Amino acid sequence: MNLRIALLQLLPGGNLNEQLIKGKDACLKAKEMGADIALFPEMWSDGYFLPQEEGAVDELAIAADSEFVCSFSTLAKELQMAIGITFLEQNEPKPLNSIILFDRSGELRLHYSKVHICAFADEKVLSSGDCFYVTDLDIGRGTVKIGSMICFDREFPESARILMLKGAEVILAPNACPMEINRLAALRTRAYENKVAIATCNYPKGQPDCNGRSTVFDGVAWLEDEPGVRDMCILEAPEEEGIYLAEIDMDMLRDYREHEVMGSKYRHPDTYRILIVEEKENA
Repeated sequence: MNLRIALLQLLPGGNLNEQLIKGKDACLKAKEMGADIALFPEMWSDGYFLPQEEGAVDELAIAADSEFVCSFSTLAKELQMAIGITFLEQNEPKPLNSIILFDRSGELRLHYSKVHICAFADEKVLSSGDCFYVTDLDIGRGTVKIGSMICFDREFPESARILMLKGAEVILAPNACPMEINRLAALRTRAYENKVAIATCNYPKGQPDCNGRSTVFDGVAWLEDEPGVRDMCILEAPEEEGIYLAEIDMDMLRDYREHEVMGSKYRHPDTYRILIVEEKENA
């Protein structure tokens, strides 16, 4: 079974209605390309715009059950295609940076808010999420275990590791930053060390501080019947705006996860206590 993911590497419009129209049109095109999942870049509802004036960001935030978000539920059902829609979510005391994944029936399958917000920069006006989630996504030809992390979450090995331990096979990663050698290496490493596929959707060149280069790493570093290692990067988009489709061979990934040594097989969690205590015991 192949899982087809469309990365909607789009420039944002000027307001919520323009985001809705352009986003729905992109989903229609993704369906025509044969996608099982259409994934938006980070915080699509407002094009990752975070005003810093007191109260200003609250005016841009929308509810998880808003007309904007629910429109993509309706569209997912009409297209029989899963949609990962990203948005600035209403929340107290401060908004959240969120993704909702609707399945091909329009049902909400995953609702995740960014845990590792960039509190050192513009995201200081946001609240953090508090958990990572994995869901079973029926794509019509079978079921795939899906999780999500958002942009800066990538820099913390714990994000992908928790998702892997919860069973994730594929991680959807909305993004809004320059994708350069170190960030791409981090994504490759998260895929390698956890035997998971990671699909990252970024904004294209033209969006401030972004440069496209959306990627899919399929998580399979080598195969028994092939010499040497293989490149896990099965898609790296150019900088330009577009819809980019990748196919993940789920049968190959599952066989690899069954037989290879990374992931959870040889962990020693009893020695990792320092990761879960507030202070270093031997500081």
